[in-house]
Amino acid sequence: MDTFIQQIINGLVLGSVYALVALGYTMVYGIINLINFAHAEVLMVGALTSWTVVGVLESAGLPGWLLLLISLICAVIVCCALNYVIEKLAYRPLRNAPRMAPLITAMGTSLLLQTLAMIIWKPSYKSFPILLPGEPHNIGGAVINNVQIVILVVTAVALGGLMYLVNRTKLGRAMRATAENPRVAGLMGVRPDHVISATFIIGAALAALAGVMYAANYGSVHHSMGFLPGLKAFTAAVFGGIGNLAGAVVGGVLLGLIESFGAGYIGALTRGVLGSNYQDIFAFIVLILVLTLRPQGLLGERVADRA
Repeated sequence: MDTFIQQIINGLVLGSVYALVALGYTMVYGIINLINFAHAEVLMVGALTSWTVVGVLESAGLPGWLLLLISLICAVIVCCALNYVIEKLAYRPLRNAPRMAPLITAMGTSLLLQTLAMIIWKPSYKSFPILLPGEPHNIGGAVINNVQIVILVVTAVALGGLMYLVNRTKLGRAMRATAENPRVAGLMGVRPDHVISATFIIGAALAALAGVMYAANYGSVHHSMGFLPGLKAFTAAVFGGIGNLAGAVVGGVLLGLIESFGAGYIGALTRGVLGSNYQDIFAFIVLILVLTLRPQGLLGERVADRA
């Protein structure tokens, strides 16, 4: 039972990170029908920015929680500015181009960001310091540390805030109107370009948050760290229903749980043939099954019909 509870905790923590990143994918796709494959590299830039800020301020004697907060704010600012520039320079000129053009541009932007990160921060793996020390908490024989608690709490607050923004605020109404029909929304006083830029900025803030939390939990950062979390978050977005915010959250959490339980029990199920290092296969098995059996996702795809 303690192993079962531990896998639930691990799955919820991992799924929370996937959900944060998946929301960035699904928000952009829901408005402009674009899969922003550079979104994973925004997560990576956020984590590396946080690592840099922590390294600069670590000698100042600040408490760990304050270092984490300052580095998170800096990461969010850098990632929001980066995603704004990406949208303005790489995607906006191709807004009405054939779908293949922005898709190739997204892949090229992803490779460019990885290369720039490798030049700026060097290709070596870097250790992310433990900023929230303390004894792990015991829950039914399983353990959860302070970083994992912060990840769960911060993710819940961020997701709740995003749902409120989209469903209850003026910007949220503008986002839904732009997704429905950008031309008509423009005639009603909405500025689609500003709304799309705001969507990219919000997605970048969530990716930065996920990147910092991911680095703090696993204790390592490097220039290619965004690839697997980004790919799995995209899987989570498809799993829940691309373009569906609630679906991205559900897909992220379920994928995290599936991966965690798979890693915990794959050895027993295969009688030792496969170990926990094969946990990544579960995300792609889920992707194949969803695309084959229910391509619209668990909660259904939400992409507005454009006149």
